[in-house]
Amino acid sequence: MDILTNLAFGFEHALTLQNLMYCAIGCTVGTLVGLLPGLGPLSTISLLLPLTYSIPTAGSLIMLAGIYYGAQYGDSVSAITMRIPHASSIVACIDGYQMTLKGRTGLALFTAGVSSFIGGTVAIVVLATLAPLLGEVAFLFGPADYCALIFLGFVCVSFVTTGSLLNGLAMTLVGVVLGLVGTDVNSGVARFTMDLSFLAEGIGLVSIALGCFGIAEVVKNLDSGEERTPFNGKIKLMPTWPEFKRIIPSALRGSVIGSFLGILPGGGPVIAQFAAYAVDKRFSKYKHEMGDGAIEGVAGQAAADEAAARTSFIPLMSIGIPENAVMALMMAAFIVKGIQPGPTMIADHPDLFWGLVASMWVGNCFLLVLNVPLVRYWLSVFKIPFSVLFPSILFFCCIGTYSINNNLNDIFITALFGFMGYLFMRLGLEAPPLMLGFILGPMLEEYFRRQLLISRGDFSSFLTRPISGTLFAVIAIIIGWQVVAFFLPSRKRKAALLQAEQ
Repeated sequence: MDILTNLAFGFEHALTLQNLMYCAIGCTVGTLVGLLPGLGPLSTISLLLPLTYSIPTAGSLIMLAGIYYGAQYGDSVSAITMRIPHASSIVACIDGYQMTLKGRTGLALFTAGVSSFIGGTVAIVVLATLAPLLGEVAFLFGPADYCALIFLGFVCVSFVTTGSLLNGLAMTLVGVVLGLVGTDVNSGVARFTMDLSFLAEGIGLVSIALGCFGIAEVVKNLDSGEERTPFNGKIKLMPTWPEFKRIIPSALRGSVIGSFLGILPGGGPVIAQFAAYAVDKRFSKYKHEMGDGAIEGVAGQAAADEAAARTSFIPLMSIGIPENAVMALMMAAFIVKGIQPGPTMIADHPDLFWGLVASMWVGNCFLLVLNVPLVRYWLSVFKIPFSVLFPSILFFCCIGTYSINNNLNDIFITALFGFMGYLFMRLGLEAPPLMLGFILGPMLEEYFRRQLLISRGDFSSFLTRPISGTLFAVIAIIIGWQVVAFFLPSRKRKAALLQAEQ
């Protein structure tokens, strides 16, 4: 009953005219961002972050959240119709694009829309139920436990993002070093500033986000030289009853998987879509169609994608730890508004917490209306010439980074990170671990120092506490498993060569 009372309290705030407007704006912009190749919620939120200064607290956070989970469906549209995926819609290219080639685009888009609605609804129930409980558990965490939790996030995210523990950890360490640039709070000593006065306050979060994601994606698309043709196919949305019955079980499975993986450090939509697809390929009655245009291949990943996007707010709001780069930007938005996400957030700001949770279901309804009946109009976005689109993106990136401090140096820093982001792409590296390292690195340093002060320099205190000791054991298992997985294929290849010689 307490949950229903709290949700009713949240709907009182979410259903105000002002918050409804911001929710609708966020969902609309998010869907549009998902449709556009080369864009995503990370660069869009970083671009709009300075605008939140002039928007009421609840409205700004509702709008930014709507952009995030709204983009999860929009990128499925581009993946299904044009095989242009974002990170969270790679799996949609498999069966979704095969359905397009077979003239079933409307069915694929309807499946993605309905499944996203189911996944979002299940995740909101999980969010409303588990977030307060995790907030109470978070009071048991000390500095050593937060250090271990941040380390676990580094290891898990590095593995999930790149598939290579070495590459992921290397990018994370680069982000940690960048986070240390500036003046040390404790000693007042300038670190890694190269005697440049404008680096005394550190590197801006928005500059790195816009450079490594927004500008780098633009340069990558221009460098590819590909001519993308707008989708001109026919749209027929409604499925038959047998087809609809195939959607529901797969969407429910994906919702559960996405809700669970969204809570874990390093989870989120990227890994959730692959996990949901793997489960459908194993347990679906129609698994023989997977990879050749199966409805389950679209439904499961869309539900898992949307569910993970919602439940990824749980670690941020209940523990104060962002589990991915977008949540890091959301954390920055909270801090900009003078709100510290963590165990005390629900007690200190119940109207904001429950209003944000309730607004997610309102946004779910907005997305269902936006993305099912109006999908044929959204596809007209692909007709925007790239010669107009890319300069506009660069222009708004420069405006966004300059408006924070009114400093031209921020534009040059953004351009530098744009070049670095493009270089990372050419080298096969990914920027999200760097972003997480940049956000969590200073936090890790703070908790590490605090624990050493408490324990009077005793490093064994990190292993003797039950929570931190358990987390470090999990970290050791993950690293050990990755090392074994790295050397095992080479042994198999050697064995195969020996058999061939014999």
